[in-house]
Amino acid sequence: MAARIPLELLAPARDADIGIEAINHGADAVYIGGPGFGARDKAPNTLEDIERLVRHAHRFNARIFVTMNTILRDDELEGARRQAWQLHDAGVDALIVQDMGLLELDLPPIQLHASTQTDIRTPEKARFLQDVGFSQMVLARELDLRQILAIREQVQQATLEFFVHGALCVAYSGQCFISHAHTGRSANRGSCSQECRLPYTVTDAQGRVVAHDKHVLSLKDNDQSANLEALIDAGIRSFKIEGRYKDMATVKNVTAHYRTLLDAIMDARPELASTGDGRCTFTFTPEPEQAFNRGGTDYFVNGRKIDIGAFDTPKHAGLPLGEVVRVGPADFDIDTGDAVRVVNNGDALTWWDRQGELQGVPVNVATPLGGTSWKIEPNLSKGQAFGDLKDLFPGTALSRNRDMAWERMLARPSSERRIAVDLTLAQVNDGFELSLKDETGAKASVHLPHVHEPARDASQAEAQLKDGLARLGDTIFAARRVRLAMRGGPLFLPASKLNALRRDAIAALEAAREAAFQRLPRATPVEPPVPYPEDTLSYLANVYNGRAAAFYARHGVKVVGAAYESHEELGEVPLMITKHCVRWSMSLCPKQAKGVTGVQGTVRAEPLTLTHGEDKLTLRFDCKPCEMHVVGAMRKNVLKALKAEPMTFYRSRPAP
Repeated sequence: MAARIPLELLAPARDADIGIEAINHGADAVYIGGPGFGARDKAPNTLEDIERLVRHAHRFNARIFVTMNTILRDDELEGARRQAWQLHDAGVDALIVQDMGLLELDLPPIQLHASTQTDIRTPEKARFLQDVGFSQMVLARELDLRQILAIREQVQQATLEFFVHGALCVAYSGQCFISHAHTGRSANRGSCSQECRLPYTVTDAQGRVVAHDKHVLSLKDNDQSANLEALIDAGIRSFKIEGRYKDMATVKNVTAHYRTLLDAIMDARPELASTGDGRCTFTFTPEPEQAFNRGGTDYFVNGRKIDIGAFDTPKHAGLPLGEVVRVGPADFDIDTGDAVRVVNNGDALTWWDRQGELQGVPVNVATPLGGTSWKIEPNLSKGQAFGDLKDLFPGTALSRNRDMAWERMLARPSSERRIAVDLTLAQVNDGFELSLKDETGAKASVHLPHVHEPARDASQAEAQLKDGLARLGDTIFAARRVRLAMRGGPLFLPASKLNALRRDAIAALEAAREAAFQRLPRATPVEPPVPYPEDTLSYLANVYNGRAAAFYARHGVKVVGAAYESHEELGEVPLMITKHCVRWSMSLCPKQAKGVTGVQGTVRAEPLTLTHGEDKLTLRFDCKPCEMHVVGAMRKNVLKALKAEPMTFYRSRPAP
């Protein structure tokens, strides 16, 4: 029988408790930040918590990946090396990294995964990363199915990973420097200030306003729910959910959603199998739209589309709830139009004002008025008056972006993950033997010396024995089949003895599974060192330490530029490189012009200007690869503040 194709659902975790619930809700692997060096600097975790999460995950043959995906200064490398060993000793299965300097260190025998920050868009880059020792790599979100398949044809050993849900960075990951330029907070160092979510005024080359105070760099959220099977066929094997800052309810909800979809695909295609063990049952129906989102897009997976932007607001507008029917001096009435919809104290309501801005207010008290009507007493912030609620009129459409009933439901236990097991109770010469075999083939058996006493009622005894053996409610197992192997019919066994036998057998099976668990192997780099696809690197390669420069030199690079964070690029340079095109989204691209044919690669769009406060950025359009560059310079006050900090990092030089 041919080996089944393994599929991995990879969920995020802000902390160990969320990670445990991600596993319980069907994740085959969880990625989480460690004590330091992760690209979400507000989501660190102690080694003790990481180890606790690892123990829980490994019970289901699920894996824990720790992010160490920032770029590192020279003086941070030793601390990163020590942390890598500590994580290995804690049982972590893989490290997610960006900085190639780590590959030059004495790392433990732990699997390495290439972070999204490594910006993998081409077969050549992906093949290089496989050949230098990466076992798994997450491809750029901007790729389409054809491009993914082309990478798969070149990458046969490493697992290809793809983001299927969550917030989208507008720039190619690792190719965004605007946060560092404007605030001194580096996205490549885990401290993005999200300049992309700000409102900008867009003007053309003649100074005419194209858009006023629009969030033109803010994208809708990624949703590949409809494309999972197509992604599988293109070669994706790990399906990644974004969100290491997300709360527990969101992680539960979204993980359960993708677990349900992937299970349905695997049920229909027996050649596919989950990398983790067990099956989940949920107490709720997953609804990803209940979680924070800016509207959904499948981005570029099926080609360029015009409606990928969340230009009106970067906030969560919520789900339609109803409309305002009366506005009083201190409260208002709404009609949901559906008796099933219940409004709760603590809900949050939103609406769009006449300027197209999203407004909102929490509910202090919701009182049913009968039918589908509710009186809403808002929970006003300190110093806010009811009259300050802008453009709240009868007829205003309302949405709800916080549903307290939903949150309370997900605050309770909401999933069980069980591994199927077959149990056989056999009569042996001096008593009984209980044998277990789980869905993976793991086995255990325990022996109970006991007299053989015929049952007074054979059918009742058989039912009681089978029922007692199947009671696995406080374990990670679920009885699939229960069989009695007794000569001459069922024998009597006291319930206390049967329960103890079952508990001992389950403990033995867990011990057998733990003993059989295998750590992921570290990939062996190709020797002699394979050449990097380019022989010159600019600041875009994010080289921030001498070890990273030595890595690229060892792989044939002649000139290694320093990272933007080294402050050598003081003039105007691309601060973002993005597949998103403002001109295209506003129907201003020359390729969209009526009657224009054959323009791809020959017509260059004129630049546009973005303005926010005193900041001005230039949008330049590279029409051949269909990309946009957001060009600007580092603020002088930011550079002055950064230069005052004592730091040790790489400076550009020819490779040795």
